Amino acid sequence: MSALYKKLEQDSSVDFQLVVSGAHLVPALGGSVSEIENDGFRVTYRIETLLAADSQASRVKSAAILQSAAVDILSNEAPDLVMFAGDREDVLIYASVCAFLNIPSIHFFGGDHAKDGHVDNPVRHATSKLASLHFVSTEEHKRRLLAIGEPDSRIFVIGSVALDKFISEPVVPKSEVLKRLEIDSGAGNGKIAVLIFHPVDSERERAGAYAHNMVSVLNSLGYHVCASMPNSDPGNRAIREALIKLKGSASLTVYENLPRSLFINLLRSSDLMIGNSSAGLLEAPSIPLPAVNVGERQKGRLASNNVVFCGGSITAINDAVLRTESEDFLSQLRHSSNPYGDGHSVERAYRLIKELHFSNYVRKPEDPLEN
Repeated sequence: MSALYKKLEQDSSVDFQLVVSGAHLVPALGGSVSEIENDGFRVTYRIETLLAADSQASRVKSAAILQSAAVDILSNEAPDLVMFAGDREDVLIYASVCAFLNIPSIHFFGGDHAKDGHVDNPVRHATSKLASLHFVSTEEHKRRLLAIGEPDSRIFVIGSVALDKFISEPVVPKSEVLKRLEIDSGAGNGKIAVLIFHPVDSERERAGAYAHNMVSVLNSLGYHVCASMPNSDPGNRAIREALIKLKGSASLTVYENLPRSLFINLLRSSDLMIGNSSAGLLEAPSIPLPAVNVGERQKGRLASNNVVFCGGSITAINDAVLRTESEDFLSQLRHSSNPYGDGHSVERAYRLIKELHFSNYVRKPEDPLEN
C-alpha cells in the first residue's frame, strides 16, 4: 500500500494519517515500523496489541485490544475515510468500528478466496460486508462480492496496488543483493530460493516438519535458501524452532523482515519461491518467478501458471521443485502474465479516492435479495 499512501500524503488537500499496530511494533518480529518511517511517513498512532502467547485465544485478545483503542482514535479523529487492506483480524476490527461510527471505509483486496479453511477467508468476507467500498484486484473477486450481496456500485476493479512496486522499485544487481544478505556469491551453485511459510491450524502439528523438509530438499538440490520467519499466527513457534535449528547451515539465511527494496530485489534475483505465502501467487508472477506452494494454505485461490501446489513430504516437495526446473515449465513461465494486475493500480485507486463522495456510501440499505 505504500505507493498509494505516498500519493495521498503528498496531496496538500489530504490530511493523511497512519495507525500502526501488531507485529510492526514488535522488535523480535522485525520491528517493521522502522520501514514505514524510512518511507518518510509519520506514524500518528501506535497501538501495542500483540500478545506473546502462541495460541488462538491470544490472537482474539490482540484483536480486542486493537478494537478498544481504535474506537477512541476514530471517534476523536472523525475521519472522512478509513482504508484497510487484506484479511487479517485488524481489517475486521476497523470495518466494524467504522460501521458503528458511520465512518466511510474502503477495503482493499476483498473478494479473494482460498479453499484451505483458514480463518482469514471468512474474516475477509465479513470485512467486505461491513466496509463501505471495495477496491478489488480482479473480475473474479468482484463476482464473489456480488455473490455475497454487495452491490455493483460499491465495487471497483483496479488490480492489486501491491504490484506497482515491481515497476517502480529500482533494480539492484544480484551481486549487491547477496552482499547485503551476507551470502557468498557461489552459494548453492548460484541458485537462490526464497522460503516463506506461515502456520495453518489444520497443519499445526506438521508445520515444523514441513519447514525442515523444504530446507532439506532445497539444499540437496543445490539451492541456497533465504528463509523468512513466519507471521505471528498460532503455531508459528514450531516453524521458528525448525528454522533456528537449521540456521547453522552455510546454505541457509534466516531473517525476520527485509526492507521492501531488498525483498523485491531478492525475489528478482531468485530462482524459486517456496512455502505458502500469498506472494507466490500474487507477486511472483510479475517477475516471473516459479513458486512451490506447500500444504493447504492458498489452495483454490486464483493462481498463474508459475505456481505448483504440493504436499509437505520430502518426496512431494522434491517432485514439485524438480517440476519447476523442467524446460516445459520454464518455457510456459516465460509467457505467463499476472492475473492480479498490470502494475498500474495505484493511480486508479488515487483517482477514485479523489473523485468519490464517500458520504454517499456510509449507509448500506441494499437488500441482498434484490441485487
